[in-house]
Amino acid sequence: MLDVCLLGTGGMMPLPRRWLTALMTRYNGSSLLIDCGEGTQVAIKEKGWSFKPIDVICFTHYHGDHISGLPGLLLTMGNADRTEPLTLIGPKGLERVVNALRVIAPELPFEIRFIEITKPEEIFELNGYRITAFKVNHNVLCYGYTLEILRKGKFSPERAREQEIPLKYWNPLQKGQTIEAEGKVFTPDMVLGPDRKGIKLTYTTDTRPTESILTNAREADLFICEGMYGEEDKADKAKGYKHMTFREAAQLARDAGVGEMWLTHYSPSLIRPDDYMDSVRAIFSGAYPGKDGKSVELNFEED
Repeated sequence: MLDVCLLGTGGMMPLPRRWLTALMTRYNGSSLLIDCGEGTQVAIKEKGWSFKPIDVICFTHYHGDHISGLPGLLLTMGNADRTEPLTLIGPKGLERVVNALRVIAPELPFEIRFIEITKPEEIFELNGYRITAFKVNHNVLCYGYTLEILRKGKFSPERAREQEIPLKYWNPLQKGQTIEAEGKVFTPDMVLGPDRKGIKLTYTTDTRPTESILTNAREADLFICEGMYGEEDKADKAKGYKHMTFREAAQLARDAGVGEMWLTHYSPSLIRPDDYMDSVRAIFSGAYPGKDGKSVELNFEED
């Protein structure tokens, strides 16, 4: 099970009932953030979730509305006596940007590990997550992220018995380990069926529609996508500032065959996203306006 919560859905500036951009996920005791806009700490508290299990923070880019909440969050984590390392992932320049922000949070009781993305697409395996970072099209270097929880094939006791694999090796093989013992090599494929469908979430903001989004969001269970503008007359503005409209996000969701789409990263001028959803759902029926605190549990399919 993957818990997903949109902590903040605003772009550019926070509003009284809309914090800046942040997404939080929880899986198997480990939490992950994508972006950390102003108000992220308050949003986490409002949700009733904890700072302590946050092990990974991914950044799409370094505009203030996506990273301005980081120094305060680091201080809070430090004041809570955190000692476990924290991994930060982001475009080139990550360490320089974070160290500049840390002028107001210079001493922390935990290590910060930096992973800078250097290619158009990179994959990282951390804390049970398979994280794919993919380049999008904004006016600064910017990435989207796909989070996957992979699922191995089903264990077959019958196959294990047929091949006379000792019982004590069943559990390690089920976990994907290869065992060399008693002059033999036992591999997971000897006892596991084909990989089963896992859980897939794709998140992207601050971009024009791109082929990289379409490719990486393919058949995602949940697609969280920027909808900076809902108004039809803002299409040219979206192109000029390299953002996306509701309709463009819906077209990506439809073409990628996703299960559900949430819109996020609204312009401060966009007060009621719901007013524009009829035209969006005419393109993709599984579209919903994101709201601060909106959450869902994504579960594995039943066998």
